[in-house]
Amino acid sequence: MIWTLRDQAKQLNTPPLQGRGRGWGLSASTIEELQSRARQMRNNPTEPEKRLWRHLSNGQVEGFKFRRQQVIERFIADFVCVPAKLIIEVDGDTHEEAADRARDKTLAEQGYRTIRVTNHDVMSNIDGVLRFITEALPQAERPHPNPSPEGEGLERSLM
Repeated sequence: MIWTLRDQAKQLNTPPLQGRGRGWGLSASTIEELQSRARQMRNNPTEPEKRLWRHLSNGQVEGFKFRRQQVIERFIADFVCVPAKLIIEVDGDTHEEAADRARDKTLAEQGYRTIRVTNHDVMSNIDGVLRFITEALPQAERPHPNPSPEGEGLERSLM
């Protein structure tokens, strides 16, 4: 068998582990295209995405860290909290519900939960959107309230 540069390039473009790990079974060139598109989207966010990011960045929501325009599988998630496996999609006026359901199903198979908010809600009801996101985050990982639920530290203040 004669190997050509083209054959060698095909071999080099195959992600390691045949679909296990970060490759998701996609070619290296497809992953690079997705990452490039995600970078473009991060650099040119919509107004609702900018507004929501101001509230999600730097662990402002219950201490959870979010990433924006993150490649997962063959998709680009608007926002993702990797430790909580939570994806937030900001939907515009037009989107394909059937495609969204298929995408959500594929991501659920990877352990991710997707919640959707509308552009309108982000722009007109950001507090409600943030409550919705907070409720979707895992309860067990949140910091303990102060004072503790057992009432420690309250006895002195009641006397």
